[in-house]
Amino acid sequence: MDDFKRRLTDFYNKFNENKRLDHRHGQVEFLTSMRYLHEYLKDGDSIVDIGSGPGRYTLALKKEGYPVTAVEYVRPNIGVLKAKDPDLRIIEASATDLSMLKENEFDVAIMFGPMYHLYSKEDRLKALSEAKRISRKYLFVTYIMNEYSVIEYAFKDNRYKEVKDRLDESFHIDDPDALFFQVRIEDIDELNRLSGLKLVRRFASDGPSDYMRETINKMDEETFSAYLDFHFATCERKDLIGASSHVVDILSK
Repeated sequence: MDDFKRRLTDFYNKFNENKRLDHRHGQVEFLTSMRYLHEYLKDGDSIVDIGSGPGRYTLALKKEGYPVTAVEYVRPNIGVLKAKDPDLRIIEASATDLSMLKENEFDVAIMFGPMYHLYSKEDRLKALSEAKRISRKYLFVTYIMNEYSVIEYAFKDNRYKEVKDRLDESFHIDDPDALFFQVRIEDIDELNRLSGLKLVRRFASDGPSDYMRETINKMDEETFSAYLDFHFATCERKDLIGASSHVVDILSK
């Protein structure tokens, strides 16, 4: 096991992704992503969930009747997937090498995690190229945004002095040793251009939810429902989208 995979495995051994998405603030991301997936999925569409993690999206979509293949790089997550669904097709692989999968094997490819952990542009382009190769219709690709990370960790958590050496003059994060890679909208646009992918739609999967976790988690049902309505009404606004913690591109060839 290489050092990066070991660090990634250690992180996901400690971090409970399913628990995050169970909290109200995490439900915003899950419900939004599922809402957009349902707009583009057709009955019987085959799905590959690249970087499926413990399978929150994989298992939800399979339960709805879609044929889903999970691709996961981290062994503990694979163990969780097998325990939850012994019949699930699971492939242990990195997003940058899906050579075991056929060209146009799936209708839709989901990448809700891999781009977080690919620091070099070469690796990000490889991952997009592989997802493009094995999918016929659409790619759903999630990114962690730079401005959210700076606001949240450098300033809200009052850790600027600890992290200032990882910020360039424009406050773009530059830390090749980090487990998570952050981008700006222009970075995403460049990746799409270089990959030959067409942007169909772009949305903030959680908007400002991560900034106000405690507030959202304490909302009553009526208020939370209204907050979701607000989020769904604004999650594609270009004047807001770059400040979201996560942004999702819907792409086609």
